[in-house]
Amino acid sequence: MARVAIVTGGTRGIGEAISLALTDLGITVAANYGGSDENARAFTERTGIKSYKWNVADHQACLDGVAQVEAELGPVDIVVNNAGITRDGTLMKMSYEAWDEVIRVNLGGCFNMAKATFTGMKSRGFGRIVNIGSINGQAGQYGQVNYAAAKSGIHGFTKALAQEGARFGITVNAIAPGYIDTDMVAAVPPEVLEKIVAKIPAGRLGQASEIARGVAFLVGENSGFVTGSTLSINGGQHMY
Repeated sequence: MARVAIVTGGTRGIGEAISLALTDLGITVAANYGGSDENARAFTERTGIKSYKWNVADHQACLDGVAQVEAELGPVDIVVNNAGITRDGTLMKMSYEAWDEVIRVNLGGCFNMAKATFTGMKSRGFGRIVNIGSINGQAGQYGQVNYAAAKSGIHGFTKALAQEGARFGITVNAIAPGYIDTDMVAAVPPEVLEKIVAKIPAGRLGQASEIARGVAFLVGENSGFVTGSTLSINGGQHMY
């Protein structure tokens, strides 16, 4: 029987690439989303991957969403915590709501999804949790105290939970993407993006498929001795 994976934020950008890569491995994927129903329907029609809507910042919604996926597809052995948002601004201009929402979605979502699936993974003696961090959680970024704090928190969360899961066959790892050619990066003003690319030794933006290949490795059946690690995929921009 195929493994079942949930990819949060799994219907677009990096998440879509991850959903497709895992499907190619023979894994049954449930792609979570929290935004446009129309976009999710288009994704499912295009890929054949089922999509499920819930807000990862809502603890009960995560419990209910995982229960629905398991009822329809089977026990969830793989979780990829990819869902994330930005609400950029300097500290002086940032509202509490902008701070709180980013922390609840980007970091709280990792807790909520792990909480909803960890017990089942433990009972079956197998689990793979991959959390998508960020280069900006490693190095910081001007105007992103909320996003950088949440992503940095993901790296600490990963190392701590890895210690809890290791003896039960559950690995917990993170990937820290650099600047990837997605809609989020496309929204950066061209003159700013040009300066960013100039600082990347590889001389280009990354591709979502390159992040997906990293996830595919970490969730593999033969990757059980890799846990508590952060895989940086950033073209050499930040070596940490």
